[in-house]
Amino acid sequence: MPFLAIPAPSSVQPEEVFSLGASRSPSGAEIRVDRMSLRLDGARWMPVMGELHYARVPAADWREELLKMRAGGIDCVASYVFWIHHEESEGEFGWSGDRGLRRFVATAAECGLRVVVRLGPWCHGEVRNGGLPDWIVSRHGARARTDDPAYLASVRALFAQIFAQLDGLLWKQGGPIVGFQIENEYWGPAEHLLTLKRLARKAGLDAPLYTRTGWPDLTTPMPFGELLPLYGAYPEGFWDRDLAPMPGFYPASFRFTPLRTDAGIATDLLGQREAADTPGTERYPFLTCELGGGMMSSYHRRIRIDPRDIESLVHVKLGSGGNLPGYYMYHGGVNPEGRTTLQESQATGYWNDLPVKNYDFQAPLGAAGQLRPHYHRLRRLHLFIRDHGSLLAGLPAHFPADRKTSPDDLATLRWSVRSDGRSGFVFINNYERLRPLPAKPGVRFAFDLPDGRRVEFPSVVVDIPADSTLVWPFGLPLAPGVHLDHATARLLCQIDEGAIRTVFFAATPGVPAEFAFDGAAPEILAPGRRVARVVPGADGATVRIVLLDDADSLALWKADWLGRPRVFLSRAALVFDGDTLRVSAENPADLAVSVFPALAPSESLFTPLPLHLAPHPSGINHWSCQTSASNALEDLGHWSLVISPLRPAGPAREIPLGHTQPAVAVAPTDADFAHGAAWRVALPADLDPARTPLLRLRYVGDVARILLGGRLVLDDFYHGDVLELDLARHASALATGADLVVEILPLRADAPILLPAGLRPPADSAPLAHLHSVELVPRFSAIARLC
Repeated sequence: MPFLAIPAPSSVQPEEVFSLGASRSPSGAEIRVDRMSLRLDGARWMPVMGELHYARVPAADWREELLKMRAGGIDCVASYVFWIHHEESEGEFGWSGDRGLRRFVATAAECGLRVVVRLGPWCHGEVRNGGLPDWIVSRHGARARTDDPAYLASVRALFAQIFAQLDGLLWKQGGPIVGFQIENEYWGPAEHLLTLKRLARKAGLDAPLYTRTGWPDLTTPMPFGELLPLYGAYPEGFWDRDLAPMPGFYPASFRFTPLRTDAGIATDLLGQREAADTPGTERYPFLTCELGGGMMSSYHRRIRIDPRDIESLVHVKLGSGGNLPGYYMYHGGVNPEGRTTLQESQATGYWNDLPVKNYDFQAPLGAAGQLRPHYHRLRRLHLFIRDHGSLLAGLPAHFPADRKTSPDDLATLRWSVRSDGRSGFVFINNYERLRPLPAKPGVRFAFDLPDGRRVEFPSVVVDIPADSTLVWPFGLPLAPGVHLDHATARLLCQIDEGAIRTVFFAATPGVPAEFAFDGAAPEILAPGRRVARVVPGADGATVRIVLLDDADSLALWKADWLGRPRVFLSRAALVFDGDTLRVSAENPADLAVSVFPALAPSESLFTPLPLHLAPHPSGINHWSCQTSASNALEDLGHWSLVISPLRPAGPAREIPLGHTQPAVAVAPTDADFAHGAAWRVALPADLDPARTPLLRLRYVGDVARILLGGRLVLDDFYHGDVLELDLARHASALATGADLVVEILPLRADAPILLPAGLRPPADSAPLAHLHSVELVPRFSAIARLC
């Protein structure tokens, strides 16, 4: 029986003094920090942060993509300011169009998001020179990223420019900017980070929070409270020199641990090392900025993410005490045009070759705004955090005494508890990337509480399913006079209607959903879309339990809409824009939405909204419904792509190794593509890219790239996924009749690269360069609003 004695919380918590920025907004809202968590207006605050790089997403799409992030449960958007994107040539700053930082931050505020600006000056982000302009690298060399006066003079000019863009948008000015990150992955003396913070503040860049990455170790101690260390972890990285899957310490990311530092990050810079926290780390809250929302592929390491990788990773960090889930990346992108290429490459002296244009990152929201399966898995988790994060943020993490750390141990149940000794949550992770974990039979938890009581649940032993992530509550007050002793179901969110509170849970596949209330005998509830249990409370309070099955829990959304919080059930993509609800899907059958509370009296808990594909001028009852895909089904019937071979693949290139030690394979140059296979793709003359925004390619090869009118618009290092081009973002070029050409370099069986299992050609196979299919992907959409 998994057992834990939960200690009493310390009656006296030392009050730490943090030296950060202006904490109060003109409205009186206040952001502060203690050693446990962030605080908003005195209450514990667990925001969810997601990264989107504004210069990698067209400005015309910012609003819609930020609204998608908000609908996915993101509270705060983070973005680097890549110096090279704004001052590629000395003295020539550009802050307009897709590089319009001010407009981006203002748009985020309009979408209800707070903002963290990652200032750099060195950012990394797989950008050329880590974001430093070539002229900075050429002029300062090794003196860059130091307190060299000439380098700092250039930084001072950059910070002045950034402040000019952000003036009026700071938290203390009533704006959305709540934090600034100083530098990134810095391993020099702490004094340089303090210099940069001082320059930022002198320039006017003042915010409640100043942060740094908690890795790597600094060469001199950082005075306490000057910069909050934020941590990270990834399921697997493109940067390792090892060509085996899951090398080094990546498996540790799937085990609960009191350690915050992850040894798998930046092994290209830092090498393999044991994870260890800096002394004094416990005086800070456990906050993250780089939980991998996906992963890029480098040329030498092709990573294909399983959506469960991301869900499990974040789940483990929450169960280990994390109080700010911060994703890198949450939204993918495409590198902007520059005077030269703007990606990280070995040719520019860096460690890895990245695609020239593609920065999709297999993120929850793809480069073209696609909703990936982990968008829904994470949204389910974010529902819990948004409604119950204030409680969770005050619960310390506790770990079993027999916690195993060996990467070879697959038999021991991996679990932790977050509890204050009265209520809490059991976190269970029975999943690890690329390694199936078997079911764990006969599990029943037992906790000794500080008041002498013992909690044991469930009432009978259960089997923890293989490859699952679970969180079960215990000792939880749901409303006045309603106490949830325990549940073997995932707590999601709640809706209040006067004295009635409806609480939504998700059933655990394969485990009976046992609920126990107020000391009464446990009972098994059946999942469905109706109220499964009504629990009367004190003073007229009533709790209604809704237990959704796993599939419905992944289709659950929550947002403020038409004057109040509501939940929605839909397998489509939902965007909430004021009183307008936009619904979209690839499959028109998914264009269905049910809502609770209903807008009119109804016998059902969830009532369907009347969304229609056909034009509907007056709507139904008090609804107006519109569609942007009224004839798309008919259009698909006559749309045809003409794919014309231009040339066969020539001999596969000899793949050189680069300059790093150990050396890794080098990506092809433009000249190498003269030997690649090529096809011209002719789109239908009457195609409307706004209604059919994606071109989807399935291929096998080493590298694929798409050219439009002879200009590279997207490229990809083959890792088994489809390659999708956003046609809407190239509508003007397509309107001129520009040729769309696909080029694929042949993949050798002996290529010195890591490929996902099953993708490498047989040893006796000729090099492969095949374009298997090209298809148009429509987007069916509808709009619901009150008349």
